[in-house]
Amino acid sequence: MLEAMTAKLCRALGWLLALGSLSGCDLQPFTATPSDPLMSKEAIATREAPAERVFQGRLAGEPTFLVLHDCEVYRVERREEGGVRWVSVLAPEFYPFWTVCQRQSLSFDAGVLTVTLGRMAIGAGGCCATGGTYRSVDGRTWKKR
Repeated sequence: MLEAMTAKLCRALGWLLALGSLSGCDLQPFTATPSDPLMSKEAIATREAPAERVFQGRLAGEPTFLVLHDCEVYRVERREEGGVRWVSVLAPEFYPFWTVCQRQSLSFDAGVLTVTLGRMAIGAGGCCATGGTYRSVDGRTWKKR
């Protein structure tokens, strides 16, 4: 009888501890109000991108804003509500296994944007399972060198 009461008491204390630990949880994902567009993961990544991974200027006479993130080049579009939207313009070719971004760089010279991407297969070592060096004069069409 004493063992059964002890077991019930331990279970009740366990539930109380579990409920108490949840009291500090952020319930924002469960609210119906839209999230702040300035705090989207794209907006944060755009704001925190190092200068060597951002191009903001003119390509083929058009204003262009590009960001290089995790071995992919995105065109950054500003939204009216203050947020940003990313549109992929260049990514390495498909690889059937897991990869990690090993190399990425972006440079601009004489009207030509050059991007180097390199994804390494996890566990393979060395670089690179996919990627290469690409060039563009308009930020939309890319030629692999």
